[in-house]
Amino acid sequence: MAVYEHTYKPYEGKLTPAWSRFLVLPRYVYQDLFKYKLFIALFVLCFVCPLVYAVLIYLRHNTAALAMFGVSSLDMAKDLPIGGSFFLIFINIQTSLAFLLTVIIGPVLISRDLANNALPLYLCRPFSRFEYIIGKMSVLLILLSLITWVPGLLLFLFCAYLEGGGWMVENWYVANAIFLLSVSWVALLALLSMAFSAWIKWRTAASAALFAILIIPTPIGFAIQGLFGTTVGHLLNPAMAFGSLAKHLFRLDWMDAFLTEGQSWFVFAAYAVVCLFMLSRKVRAYEVVS
Repeated sequence: MAVYEHTYKPYEGKLTPAWSRFLVLPRYVYQDLFKYKLFIALFVLCFVCPLVYAVLIYLRHNTAALAMFGVSSLDMAKDLPIGGSFFLIFINIQTSLAFLLTVIIGPVLISRDLANNALPLYLCRPFSRFEYIIGKMSVLLILLSLITWVPGLLLFLFCAYLEGGGWMVENWYVANAIFLLSVSWVALLALLSMAFSAWIKWRTAASAALFAILIIPTPIGFAIQGLFGTTVGHLLNPAMAFGSLAKHLFRLDWMDAFLTEGQSWFVFAAYAVVCLFMLSRKVRAYEVVS
């Protein structure tokens, strides 16, 4: 159609800063996710454990509240030691819920764009492949951080406030463990789900692959350990690396660790490199078929 009147004008509104353009992607994904009441209920459920922990920490230091339940402050202190084991249980619960959310959200993050040939629409704009990947990752990174290390550190600070500054200095390694363990696990879940989403377009199969990557390496690792007497087989298992890393970071002598701290970090790094390579092969404006 011919244009006879040149009345159109360039956009003169406020531009989104270049550094934050990737946040456009999670914003629209969240708008879609929080339309579903079932997802909202699941997300709220993720904060039940932090609430229970906050109540337990408060009761431990509130003599009047303990007296109402007929429990002395000393007995409560013995029954509820707050330290590495206390926060490790919290992290295990929250990271399990984070995995559940990842299974629900992750498999469709990229697969829908690939199935509908939408990547050219993203990448023809001032939006790089790196920004696209970071934007899609941010959907999970932000959401999972809100239920793992963020409430974990808030609980640690709340406990430090009630215990005193000496306790905080003495147990600083606990805060470090909460942050490092949660962030590494959240980042790994985000990368795995995006890699499977890019390569497996069927949502059910991508979700099954996420479960398989945490379950199948366990019997393989123990089989190699039984046959050859070595724990090298556990280097295939991100869940085993998570457990071993938890032991070292929380300084728990009673836990068994099949991997050293260095080996655990190597497992996380190796999986991250493989996932990034898989994404680099799939996230392209056009797919060349030979």
